[in-house]
Amino acid sequence: MHLRLNYTNPVLAPMITARGVATGFHCAAKAMSAAAGSSSFEPPEHCLPGVQETRPGSPPRLRRLVDIPGCEPDRVNDLLLLSTSDSQGRCGSDAEDRSAHVVFFPGDIQNFQQEMSLQPEGAQWLSWSLENVALTLGRRFPDRHVWVIRASRMYLHKFSCYHNFVESNLFGAPEHSPDYGAFRHLRALLSNGMERAGLPNPLLLQRGGDTVAPGFSLAVVGFSKGCVVLNQMVYELARVRADPELGPFVERLSDMYWLDGGHPGGSETWVTDKRALAELAASGVAVHAHVTPYEVRDPMRAWVGREHGRFVKKLEDLGARLSQKLHFEDEPASIENHFRIIQDF
Repeated sequence: MHLRLNYTNPVLAPMITARGVATGFHCAAKAMSAAAGSSSFEPPEHCLPGVQETRPGSPPRLRRLVDIPGCEPDRVNDLLLLSTSDSQGRCGSDAEDRSAHVVFFPGDIQNFQQEMSLQPEGAQWLSWSLENVALTLGRRFPDRHVWVIRASRMYLHKFSCYHNFVESNLFGAPEHSPDYGAFRHLRALLSNGMERAGLPNPLLLQRGGDTVAPGFSLAVVGFSKGCVVLNQMVYELARVRADPELGPFVERLSDMYWLDGGHPGGSETWVTDKRALAELAASGVAVHAHVTPYEVRDPMRAWVGREHGRFVKKLEDLGARLSQKLHFEDEPASIENHFRIIQDF
């Protein structure tokens, strides 16, 4: 299934090409599956500006954290935190046991529930709002704090741009480099987010020792456009593993999940650089590559499937800790199954 965007703006229209956004916009379609709509998020009765919480006795807290600063003053992101139950205010060994974290980078169109509902197109996909995704990931990772990082820019309310993590154009197509600072920004976001949320912060700088307190672990998950952040991290691994401040943080990275990666550029959907992949294999991080026919079997974007194949083959040859799966293999390629991978991986 291929999305065809109708733009009346004569300036934008020439920019939407077969190699560009029209074939690379991965999170919009004319209909959502009925099955995906069964878990809509209902906001709590009592909300403070910038914070949403479930009522006492409900599932783990879901909180929106606004304008969290990162590694530089102009790098700011909104976060959604689904914390493990009874975790706020913990200290000591219990807090260390609860220092497992999962970070999710969503794709195009995905935004906070309230903001999506105000957009005619976004309202069709509320089943995949950031709140609903957080709850889904909470079931997938019940003993971890789940962080959903909203893209810092949503062009035309559709196109997610992660320019705080990777050099990107207007539509979010990345230009990777070895030193943009994705890991440094993520570390700062998590540290400042924990402070804002009142969670024990294992990332505070320690005097004369490790820069990460014991017990901290991290997994990162990228879906569709969000995978550009994971790709950027791979390109940065060689530098950050040798960095005395970031090295201990990266050592706690246990898993990286690519979920049907895609973006509007015409290449580099998957990392194929052998030196970068060799660093990923050497790091010991468990790599999980989950795809659907929507991305890897699209004849209009054949390079995506080829790059995915090279990514997997090179990591296998390098002896990486790799698992892979093609989901919905016997079903027609569809945007519905593209989204469903978030529930199925």
